[in-house]
Amino acid sequence: MHDMPEAAPSSPGIARRPGQGMPKAKYYEVKQGDCIASIACEHGFFPDTLWNHPENAQLKKLREDPNILLEGDLVHIPDKRRKEVSGATENRHHFRRKGVPEMLQLVLQDQHDQLRVGLEYVLTIEGNHHEGVTGADGVIECPIPPDARDAILRLREGERWVRYQLPLGHLDPITEVRGVQMRLRNLEFYNGAADGKLSEETRWAIEEFQRHHGLEPTGALDAGTRNKIEEVHRS
Repeated sequence: MHDMPEAAPSSPGIARRPGQGMPKAKYYEVKQGDCIASIACEHGFFPDTLWNHPENAQLKKLREDPNILLEGDLVHIPDKRRKEVSGATENRHHFRRKGVPEMLQLVLQDQHDQLRVGLEYVLTIEGNHHEGVTGADGVIECPIPPDARDAILRLREGERWVRYQLPLGHLDPITEVRGVQMRLRNLEFYNGAADGKLSEETRWAIEEFQRHHGLEPTGALDAGTRNKIEEVHRS
């Protein structure tokens, strides 16, 4: 095993706790499982309103993905503004609520990175069941409430059904060791705890991932390895 750098510290630039000269009432502290969509839903905003607000520009730049926040991040909650729309009183008017629902997309692959096609599935979210068969792209896609926290995926494999518990919004950023562990576990390279510690077990998993994807198998958690883990996990 080669010498390897210690885990990179949490990304700088984001205030991680309320206070520090910032008005508490206008900031929401991210909890495990939160994402911009769930925070926006809770406070009565469209997700884009929060994500694109100038006060959240630093958070947006650092996290990049509104679905992947870190516990302790602060999200600015602006004051609400009333919107008025004129219309003739005797006519019927249709209004569509933007940003609801969100979409959940899953790509199913086997241990050889081959797409799992033609699989019968049942996806249960908030008591609603979505049934179907995976197509040539191995994708399962369905609408979900923005504040959904968990999903259950059942796949028919031969004569049996296999059940997977899917926590929604619990993925830490790739900049965090815990985020790396979560992705490697999803990709079946790591079976240990997502505890944020760059343990020997975590290093071995990183080395195995590097070897599998044509990187130098050093076990080091460098920028190139992080980027590759993120790329493979997204695909």
